[in-house]
Amino acid sequence: MSWDILLLPLPADVTSIDDLPADHEPPPIGSRSSVHKALRSAVGEVGLTDPAWGELLGPTWVIELGIGEHDPVESVMLHVRGGGDDVLPVIFRISRALGCRPFDCSNGEVLADDSQASWNAFQSFRDKTIASDSSGEP
Repeated sequence: MSWDILLLPLPADVTSIDDLPADHEPPPIGSRSSVHKALRSAVGEVGLTDPAWGELLGPTWVIELGIGEHDPVESVMLHVRGGGDDVLPVIFRISRALGCRPFDCSNGEVLADDSQASWNAFQSFRDKTIASDSSGEP
């Protein structure tokens, strides 16, 4: 189970998906090569052997980066697994390098620099779900 964060170039005043007009079309992030360059600059240890997917390994977490097949790149999806508070600064570093804002797919909100509660809520939900699945109880 992953915490999914969608990186999009969004206006600064947007804090929720509800703030966007129904016909809103964000501009592309950039060419695939410029996205790869920005990612390597922000997090040099990112693996980009597959141009459509990246991987970043942290001490207690992993981020898979869904870059997609399209050029230009319209969005990047981060699939965050594991735990630890040090993953949030990495998410923001990647977001800023791409000129994007991180959108939390689990609650419909744009992450702010003080979004530790959102990450903690996901980890708690994940841990309860896994515990419930392994016990056989609903």
